[in-house]
Amino acid sequence: MTAVVPDFRLDGKRALITGAGRGIGLAIAKTYAAAGAEVTLCARTGAEIGATAEALRAEGLRAEVLALDVTDIAAFAAAVRGRPAFHVFVNNAGTNRPKPLSEVTEEDHDAVMELNVKAAIFCAQAVSGRMVAEGVAGSVINMSSQMGHVGAANRTLYCASKWALEGFTKALAVELGPSGIRVNTICPTFIETPMTKPFFENAAFKAAVLSKIKLGRLGQVDDITGAALFLASEASALMTGSAVMLDGGWTAD
Repeated sequence: MTAVVPDFRLDGKRALITGAGRGIGLAIAKTYAAAGAEVTLCARTGAEIGATAEALRAEGLRAEVLALDVTDIAAFAAAVRGRPAFHVFVNNAGTNRPKPLSEVTEEDHDAVMELNVKAAIFCAQAVSGRMVAEGVAGSVINMSSQMGHVGAANRTLYCASKWALEGFTKALAVELGPSGIRVNTICPTFIETPMTKPFFENAAFKAAVLSKIKLGRLGQVDDITGAALFLASEASALMTGSAVMLDGGWTAD
């Protein structure tokens, strides 16, 4: 008997990725396009995502751009209403302001929570609402973190935001399950991206991070794309309300 090979292709799927200008979001968008999806890259940086979309189209792939700030809830909702429902949504835009709680300001709190929690919730509301209205089954992927499962010094705001996202994901999975919409998180460890690169210039900080990662290395954006493709595809058809830990073993002890 021939085994059935899981289908990781995304042909005929429409995928929206926020924070797609660089780093993890950009890598996921490229992977989805290569897997056959029509990708919409969303970021504030119109020039960056425009260049990426143009390069993808030059390869015969399908890509378009949505240049806006996801913290503008009304603008994002209007943009989603003006498009057919997406089959895959990667809620990836996020930020961090690492510092001791004693130094955290209201502006720090608002910057992290507005993007990591409020925008994530209302972006998911807009996209999933359109999916339900059009009867489209699909996948919502919230980009969380290992810090949504553990704590760390100087990460009070970030941990609070990612623990909130984990709870939101589970509740939304329960809510949207009857509509055939799966909701999961990806939880990376420290990944080398343009946003994190300055932190690793501190040798002591880098050493402390590596001491917690059992595989002994920092993550790369390509370490995330396989899980993102799995969650977007029919290969994960029975998975919802779960967290995919890509933490190199950080949370194992």
